[in-house]
Amino acid sequence: MNPILLFFASIGRAVLRGVQGIGRFGIFTSRVVTRLGAAKLRPIVEQIHFIGNYSLLIIGVSGLFVGFVLGLQGYYVLVSYGSEEALGVLVALSLVRELGPVVTALLFAGRAGTALTAEIGLMRSGEQLAAMEMMGVDPLKHVVAPRFWGGFIAMPLLALIFSAVGILGAWVVGVGLIGTDAGAFWSQMQSSVDIFHDIMNGFIKSVVFGVAVTLVALFEGMAARPTPEGVSRATTTTVVVSSLLILGLDFIMTAWMFTTV
Repeated sequence: MNPILLFFASIGRAVLRGVQGIGRFGIFTSRVVTRLGAAKLRPIVEQIHFIGNYSLLIIGVSGLFVGFVLGLQGYYVLVSYGSEEALGVLVALSLVRELGPVVTALLFAGRAGTALTAEIGLMRSGEQLAAMEMMGVDPLKHVVAPRFWGGFIAMPLLALIFSAVGILGAWVVGVGLIGTDAGAFWSQMQSSVDIFHDIMNGFIKSVVFGVAVTLVALFEGMAARPTPEGVSRATTTTVVVSSLLILGLDFIMTAWMFTTV
């Protein structure tokens, strides 16, 4: 066959696979949403502990070092304009608007998202999900829905912790090490950061990222081939797709939220 025709045929197959994947993801999401109200409280609490508590260390340490870097870089930029007192504003707005939700979501995808995909993929390869269906137990209700609620609740809380720890880290560097005025650091931050326009929009971002990452992780786990290679590929796909989705959604929401002040 003509090489040009083979090239276009391969493109067509890739497009069809992409469209089919989007369709399967949409059907999966609708099925999960219809079962969210039937999830039990105890499994949800267990998943919040599994997803949130086990991700807390990496979120806290990462937020601290991001705050250190923001404190240093922000001071070096502002001092050249004689505005080093605005360091608190720079750090707070950078974290609550952008870095807090985005970096937390990327870490969340790498830590919790892969864990969810691997857990469900192993249950699928071990035929536990098939056994549940044979006994008349809905896996979406008892396995998927509690994990979705866990990710939905844990992700915004982790983003808030990341931002808070990052601000403290910037304070340690800017005030404790460099010597910026502590009163100016906090007072300008309080007067310039708006709870609705800045903090609430950052919180909305973290909620959207949590929903997106959790759904992708659960979908890849349920769709994984029941082999070790299939589970491994599913976890890799979770990280790649979630990261691209986070960055794309971040651009869309930033353009929508912060185009007008």
